[in-house]
Amino acid sequence: MKFRTEIEIGKSIHKIEHKHKILTIGSCFADNIGEKFSSLKFQILQNPFGVLFNPQSILNSIEISLENRLFNENDLFFHKGEFHSFFHHSSFSSHKLDEILDKINSTTKQTNKFLNEVDWVILTFGTSFVYKHLEKGIVVSNNHKLPENQFERRKLTNFETTQIISKTIKLIKNQNLKAKIIVTVSPVRHWKDGAIENQRSKANLILALEKIETECKDVVYFPSYELLLDDLRDYRFYGSDLIHPSEEAINYIWEKFSDTFFDETTLEIIKRIEKIVQAQNHKIRNPESEEGKNFLTNLNKQISEIENEFDYIKF
Repeated sequence: MKFRTEIEIGKSIHKIEHKHKILTIGSCFADNIGEKFSSLKFQILQNPFGVLFNPQSILNSIEISLENRLFNENDLFFHKGEFHSFFHHSSFSSHKLDEILDKINSTTKQTNKFLNEVDWVILTFGTSFVYKHLEKGIVVSNNHKLPENQFERRKLTNFETTQIISKTIKLIKNQNLKAKIIVTVSPVRHWKDGAIENQRSKANLILALEKIETECKDVVYFPSYELLLDDLRDYRFYGSDLIHPSEEAINYIWEKFSDTFFDETTLEIIKRIEKIVQAQNHKIRNPESEEGKNFLTNLNKQISEIENEFDYIKF
């Protein structure tokens, strides 16, 4: 007897390997997946502009990176004792002008270089709603708690959503023909939009990505949203806020992702890395004891073996 409907996902013909470079851009779910890649020693650049929720903000980040656009003081605004950028997450904000400009511009250069070399780009879309700054006439990635009357909030049409995401993918592919792109809809619920509008917003994204996947051979849709909503389908798999997926849900979606995009060789390497990481996290009560020294010697030996075998894996 079955008590849940498990989603079966076909295996991708293209596989992600440790030698590949991976870029994640998008909602906080892109951070969740990015952290998994990072912990397993993949070569990853994770959400370089910080968390981005809507398609236009993701497109803006790609355009800025590919143009290698350098920011100056005129591109920022000062609010509540800090400088902010409308195109970057609040993690970039600073009360020091030089500090925020250095962080933004160095990140842009890094992303520009990475896009030229990247093998996989994972785009995670969270919502179809955008906030347009009325005075500047731009869609912002973060309103940084400015008064609501400075913005126009609206939902992108399905046509607009499709066009924006298509443009994003074309820009990436024009810069780097070898790049393969995974697109997904974040399972994080945008509850401030309301239950109905949240679902319509997600549906808009799903329909746009369906059209794009059928038209672009190097674009693959991964059902993160459906795995949480239709497979796990229980509040046990949400965090205490009942909005974000729990650690168990993230791990489950990661397992499905692994089954889809990793071959047997990569899975075996991952097992070896997981053992090393687990050992690294183990607290030795007495490092100076014979037992402690042997433990560290064996650990360093395992690290050296895997780094010598795969020169692109670094601990």
